[in-house]
Amino acid sequence: MKTNQATHFEISERKILLRIFDVVFVWIALYITTESSAFTYFPFKDNVWTWLVTLGFYILLFGTVFEIYDLQKAESRKATVKNVVFTSLLVTLFFLLTPIFSPPLPDNRFQIIYFFGIILFTLLVWRFLYIGLIASPRFFKRVLIVGDDVDIDKIGNDLLSNDPNYEIKGFISTKERTSVNFEAYKLSDLQNVVQARKVGEIVVANSMDGLSSELYQALTPLLKTGFPIKAYAHVYEEITSKVPIQYINNDFYFYFPFSRSNQNRLYLLYHRIVDILMSLIGLIFGVFFLPLVLLGNLIGNRGSLFYKQLRLGKSGKEFYIIKFRSMIKNAETDGAQLASKGDVRITKFGNFLRRSRLDEIPQFFNVLKGDMSLIGPRPERPEFVKTLSEKIPFYEVRQIIKPGLTGWAQVNSKYANSDEDMIEKLQYDLYYIKHRSIFLDLRIILKTISTVIFFRGQ
Repeated sequence: MKTNQATHFEISERKILLRIFDVVFVWIALYITTESSAFTYFPFKDNVWTWLVTLGFYILLFGTVFEIYDLQKAESRKATVKNVVFTSLLVTLFFLLTPIFSPPLPDNRFQIIYFFGIILFTLLVWRFLYIGLIASPRFFKRVLIVGDDVDIDKIGNDLLSNDPNYEIKGFISTKERTSVNFEAYKLSDLQNVVQARKVGEIVVANSMDGLSSELYQALTPLLKTGFPIKAYAHVYEEITSKVPIQYINNDFYFYFPFSRSNQNRLYLLYHRIVDILMSLIGLIFGVFFLPLVLLGNLIGNRGSLFYKQLRLGKSGKEFYIIKFRSMIKNAETDGAQLASKGDVRITKFGNFLRRSRLDEIPQFFNVLKGDMSLIGPRPERPEFVKTLSEKIPFYEVRQIIKPGLTGWAQVNSKYANSDEDMIEKLQYDLYYIKHRSIFLDLRIILKTISTVIFFRGQ
């Protein structure tokens, strides 16, 4: 059956597209400018490929740090301008500071300004073209949601909030469901709807019991033609980088087999070596900031510099975490409680420590000891783990690896001051456990740098 599908770029395709054309267009712009003007800093001669590769590496590196490959930010003109300016500045600076892999500094220093201007102008023009063309409605993915008992409003809002390039053409439920936002169709009209509405993908939101025979029979003719049919749980994970625990039953090990890296001895050895090296660097770095923190603590906090708190590590092992104190004295006279945004117990200087993440520098000692790792789920207090494990399914699964100083949940989510926030953090933690790899570790480190630069610490 012909469906006359509209062209659509998948999430992975858009990210690859942005990265490739960022680099290629800057290369082309430099070549054209060099050949047609008095710009001489970047001559295209024998060793130009070393310079081009170095420049491309810096564009991709700092583009990741300043989030120009975050698809939601990439579709905002305001965010694009800000992030591209920061990226261009750092690319220019680091390119100049690596003379072995870049051209000799020009006698005319205005050439450096021209170089920065070429990168900035090229990236901005290309990114505005991307917003106007690739991210326009003509390339939206047209989706039909089907299921035996579809909560269409929640599913639709989840899809649209995480990827605005989705266009939901309606839904089909075998049970009576209504929606003010999305159009409902009958199951008997499935193939006609797919063709008439130019649907490009069907998302199946099945219940814990699996698909009903009625729905399976209706989808089979489309499946035989190779039409894209995806489970909502997989689509959700792809666009949000979270594991949808609300769509997984107790047989979770069938859904997310844990990453082989969790048992890979070479990966674990690499992880431990990186932990030791980074914790030593972090502690040395902390020594330089110690006078500032000590003075700020004396004036702003007026109490002990450090505090220790009992946390749970891998396999539920207890250990004491060490941090610079950021709260008033006797902050928990009424018992353990979660910190929240705008928490009155946090001092002004403590707020600075948290937002800059300087309060976590002493935790490098925990990493050096082996209680923690550089990357992993945040270690929680025993009181909270006990309570949350009773409320949230799979919560204790996060303890199968070492807790981390930073992690996928920390760089992607906000303050966790409610059960809903804790569920979201758990979804990110499970995603990391499922997909753990050197590449994902690198993404977390780069996003952590972005968090520090943009002062988004908690």
